[in-house]
Amino acid sequence: MRTKAGGHRLREMSFKRSDCAIACALDVIGDKWTLLIVRDLFLGRSRYGEFLKSGERIPTNILARRLRRLEAAGLVERTVDPRPRSRYAYRLTRSGRRLGPVLGALIDWARSQIPGTRVAPRVR
Repeated sequence: MRTKAGGHRLREMSFKRSDCAIACALDVIGDKWTLLIVRDLFLGRSRYGEFLKSGERIPTNILARRLRRLEAAGLVERTVDPRPRSRYAYRLTRSGRRLGPVLGALIDWARSQIPGTRVAPRVR
């Protein structure tokens, strides 16, 4: 969905609980796993099995649900993956890539406030 300024917006959410910007953002990305999946997409992971190999060990049923929800929200696109042993590849949409500064701010905050945190290395 395009805005008047030519940017992209998320699809209308059926699960929106209020008009508060923070509440709306949390409705889309505020659970325990979603930003970790987005992080993995930024790190170059694109296949289901690659997400499962992340250190946090997301359960398969939750991973499938979160990927569907991210796709429904317009943050992730799913395509048929031509590589062997893989069915689909996932990538961030323009709206999904706009979460980059959000992740950067979380990284900066965590590194300055929580001793022992680190930044995950890039996959590729």
